[in-house]
Amino acid sequence: MKEIKSPQKNWMYFALIAAVVIMLLNIFLFPNLMSPQVQEVPYSTFLEMLARGEVGEVSQDDAQITFSDRSLEKNYYKTGPMDDPELINRLSEAGVAFSKPIVTPASPMISFLLSWIIPIGFFVLIGRLLSRQMSKAGGMNAMQLGKSNAKIYIESQTGVTFSDVAGQEEAKEALQEVVDFLHNPGKYTEVGAVMPKGVLLVGPPGTGKTLLAKAVAGEAEVPFFSISGSEFVEMFVGMGAAKVRDLFKQAYEKAPCIVFIDEIDTIGKRRDNPSGFGGNDEREQTLNQLLSEMDGFDGRKGVMILAATNRPDILDPALTRPGRFDRRIPVELPDLSGRIAILKVHAKKVKMDSRVDLSRIARAAAGASGADLANMINEAALRAVRGGRKVVTQEDLEESIEVVIAGYQKKDRVLSDKEKKIVAYHEVGHAIVAALVGGSAPVHKITIIPRTSGALGYTMQVDEEERFLRTREEIENKITTFAGGRAAEELVFDTVTTGAANDIEQATKLARAMITRFGMAEEFGMVALERETDQYLGGNMVGNCSSETQGRIDRLTVEIVNKQYKRAYQLLEENQRELHSIAQVLYEKETITGDEFMALLSAPRRLDPGEQAGITE
Repeated sequence: MKEIKSPQKNWMYFALIAAVVIMLLNIFLFPNLMSPQVQEVPYSTFLEMLARGEVGEVSQDDAQITFSDRSLEKNYYKTGPMDDPELINRLSEAGVAFSKPIVTPASPMISFLLSWIIPIGFFVLIGRLLSRQMSKAGGMNAMQLGKSNAKIYIESQTGVTFSDVAGQEEAKEALQEVVDFLHNPGKYTEVGAVMPKGVLLVGPPGTGKTLLAKAVAGEAEVPFFSISGSEFVEMFVGMGAAKVRDLFKQAYEKAPCIVFIDEIDTIGKRRDNPSGFGGNDEREQTLNQLLSEMDGFDGRKGVMILAATNRPDILDPALTRPGRFDRRIPVELPDLSGRIAILKVHAKKVKMDSRVDLSRIARAAAGASGADLANMINEAALRAVRGGRKVVTQEDLEESIEVVIAGYQKKDRVLSDKEKKIVAYHEVGHAIVAALVGGSAPVHKITIIPRTSGALGYTMQVDEEERFLRTREEIENKITTFAGGRAAEELVFDTVTTGAANDIEQATKLARAMITRFGMAEEFGMVALERETDQYLGGNMVGNCSSETQGRIDRLTVEIVNKQYKRAYQLLEENQRELHSIAQVLYEKETITGDEFMALLSAPRRLDPGEQAGITE
């Protein structure tokens, strides 16, 4: 979309031109009109007037003698200097003052200019320069404190439309009604229907909330006001409310239009005051003004308010009630078909090899947002350029997934032989347990190449189809898989390392969720013992039970994890030959695919029962 920039009227240029004109008039015109006239006379006339006592004051320099008469008008005269040694005596005898020179009165305009205009102009200029520097450095401009600073866009041929948004079909369908209303408001008003005043887009970061808002404006071909909630926050109380008023004033002038407020939770937080002190602060005044403006405008005029947030749980109930933001549209993480559609949209911008399978990439990128998928395509393109290729290959895309998930390969981190063996057994332990337990996702790749995220290796599993429900047995199998790495270390090396830190964290989290959230513990049954906050920002669990119950939860969590650890240890103990042989291959190749792993796991045993298998020294 094309941004409309408000014209800036720089009054300094006009003030400078006016000052120059005044100075020129003062130099050439005003002195002749307002300064006293000086008449030139012969030296003899000066002596005659001196003798008659008509000379009032006398001033002499190297160029001339200037004197005035004793009349009420006080006329001024000048004459050329003469070599007259008796002049001083004559002036003394006549009682004429000659001790100080006669100063011709200056022009009033010059006096006013020097005393007022120039000093004031100097300070104004300094103030303007300081204000401009503060604005560039992120400071505030006193002349713009009450302005909304909203970016205004108009529809153009390069504008964003719904075709540019993929993976959010439900959200687009809900917003299509808004577009239709802006195009054809008559058929709604004929029935008596009024469109919602506000539409709230909620979802995790990177899912395309801002892009959807721009697509609505592009489809409706109406002006689009975009502003972030943080831009309403000011140091001076009342300035945020003034910006809200200015924003809605501009919207009325451009109606029909769309006003988009990003990160509205910045100013729309719940108005509570646990501290007990006064709560009439700047943020609350801004929120109150926003509520008042939304109550005051008529939705039939074509002003639609869109807002986006990833923290809907902290919004003030007065903001989300019917009559304000009365329509809430979730913009969730895309499913498998949505990820494929998003990858296709971004793949159009780069040159792809004809053998690229985007559906395979979409399955491997489960849980990725639209922004993550766009980043994967870009990383794949960058990898192709680094490799000297003209097109992006399947290998580039698969490596880009690992870059986004685990980081780049850390080439400067060289593991010792002993650590490399431990990591190889650790990852193969995960893979074997995952393959042996039922209902687990197939192994896609195993690698022991360190990554910049800190991982020394990892085992990637990819589900063959999208799954939304997990049974108790499947969650227990997942915990068993997490425990496979530590179990392999203990089984082979009779010790444990710090490499299982993330596995322990994930296994404990799952076991605890089984008890507190999923109702899978017989001791508690269908009782929620924790609640999730910040759902779209990773989630934080808050307990709602007594300390005694909390202790019982901890005990059950330990029991579940230990039980699955023993299970993983037993599975690896029963398949030691496969563990040793596959770890040997992984140690040598550093990376093996899921197909290679399954071929090795299902291969007939080639070692005698009495032989010792394992990685050779």
